[in-house]
Amino acid sequence: QVQLVESGGGLVQAGGSLTLSCAASGRTISGYAVGWFRQAPGKERQFVAAINWSGSRTGYADSVKGRFTISKDDAKNTVYLQMNSLNPEDTAIYYCAARWEMPMATREWEYDYWGQGTQVTVSS
Repeated sequence: QVQLVESGGGLVQAGGSLTLSCAASGRTISGYAVGWFRQAPGKERQFVAAINWSGSRTGYADSVKGRFTISKDDAKNTVYLQMNSLNPEDTAIYYCAARWEMPMATREWEYDYWGQGTQVTVSS
C-alpha cells in the first residue's frame, strides 16, 4: 500500500501563494488518483481538488477554481497543490488522499489512503 506525507504548509499573508506537496512512498503514485481535502477549525473536511491516475483530468471545488492547481509528477512520486490568491477562508489543515487505479473522486469515503495533513494559515 502507499504512504502519503504532506508538506509545504505555513503562514502566508492574504493574496500570497503556497505550494503543497504530497509525497508517496511504498508504491508508485502513477497508479493512483489523488485528492486534496481541507478541514478548518470547527468545520467538516471538504473537497478541494483531485486528479485522476493518469493526470489527464482534474477537478476543483468552486471555492478554489481558478486559484488552485493540482498536478502530478510520477517521476518524483509526488502530487502538488499550487495555491494562489490565498484568503483567510483558505485557512485549514490540508490533507492528500489516494485511491488505486480509479477515476478522480470528490468524496472522502472514496479514498483509501490518507496523509497526516499540513497546516495552512492565511492572515488578513
